[in-house]
Amino acid sequence: MLRRVLALLLMVWALGFIAFAAFLPRPAGDVHADGVIVLTGGDGRIQRGLETLRKGWARQMLVSGVDQEVTQAEFATLYKIEPALMRCCITMGYDSVDTRSNASESTQWIASHHLSSVRLVTSDWHMRRAAFELTHPVPKGVTIIEDAVPTRPSLRILFTEYCKWLARQAWYFWKKT
Repeated sequence: MLRRVLALLLMVWALGFIAFAAFLPRPAGDVHADGVIVLTGGDGRIQRGLETLRKGWARQMLVSGVDQEVTQAEFATLYKIEPALMRCCITMGYDSVDTRSNASESTQWIASHHLSSVRLVTSDWHMRRAAFELTHPVPKGVTIIEDAVPTRPSLRILFTEYCKWLARQAWYFWKKT
């Protein structure tokens, strides 16, 4: 009986991984939101956030997880950001170092800007866990729009992210009970 239960659990886990890898989140398109949150760490993320601002899909942007040594001037130069856009609309978040602290930093930014909707920009393979982490501390009534940047993740990245996502869900469920 124990072998059957373990085999069933392994099969559910494996099928879950296949679904996780095969159906990665997609870009959000031209959906409007009050703000956009970009999690650093992957190609195309900041560019997608800037596209969101420039096309008017959001009016404010938080870049969460910026290295302490990166200045606003360096950031603006690197990403070719106009000074007026940098001043009015972009907040550099230096406090986070991982996905959980990204969620904390983002929640504070959402509250301080009184936002009711945000686009969350991160890599497609990272979106499920990032959205899960942000959903729990964010105030009730705030809409989170998942805006995934398409990538070509390796099997190793997908496997690691799937395990992290499951672990966070299990931890949250266990903590709630």
